[in-house]
Amino acid sequence: MHRKASARLLLADDHKLLSDAIKGMLEPEFEVLEIVTDGRALLKAAAAHKPDVIIADISMPHLNGLDAAEQIILKLPSVKLVFLTMNSSAEVAAEAFRRGAAAFVLKQSAAEELVTAVRKVVRGESYLSPLIARETVTFLLNKGAGASTEKKITKRQNEILQLLVEGMSMKEVAAELNLQPGTVAFHKYRMMETLGIKTNAELLEYAIKNRISPE
Repeated sequence: MHRKASARLLLADDHKLLSDAIKGMLEPEFEVLEIVTDGRALLKAAAAHKPDVIIADISMPHLNGLDAAEQIILKLPSVKLVFLTMNSSAEVAAEAFRRGAAAFVLKQSAAEELVTAVRKVVRGESYLSPLIARETVTFLLNKGAGASTEKKITKRQNEILQLLVEGMSMKEVAAELNLQPGTVAFHKYRMMETLGIKTNAELLEYAIKNRISPE
């Protein structure tokens, strides 16, 4: 069953320059149906096109790639999911495979690895970027989702984090929750302090691992 040159792909990434470059890289061999720039647009495009392969970033506005993929896989169980991300955490890679990923590729290696990864998933194989230790990912997968961290955030902080994960700015979160922007900033600061987190990327990683996500 040869599907080479006919596999239909959907791309999801909010960085247009990168998406265009990826499209150019893939098009000699595969059909790129559409490029979308956020998680909710990805849900709609997947339902409309029913692609063979979805290549998605994890960090996207309105709905992160992992949560979008999890919803898509329920409706389109045969679709192959390839995550293309800056996040090299083995825990995030394990979570991606838990949610149905067929491949996990780092953006820094996309030029060398992405076409190979897509070829493999079209053949029914899986792919993990060599820069991430496979043994660590396997260990984390076998370990399961893992227990939640003992450090707890408040209900209000949890609400704020959900909206931040959805891609809202602090100003938008404040308007949504009827708070002052300074109050949202304070909650975010306290949340990061409680969790021992220093960057927004680490905050997203915490949300992914603890399945804090918008509906």
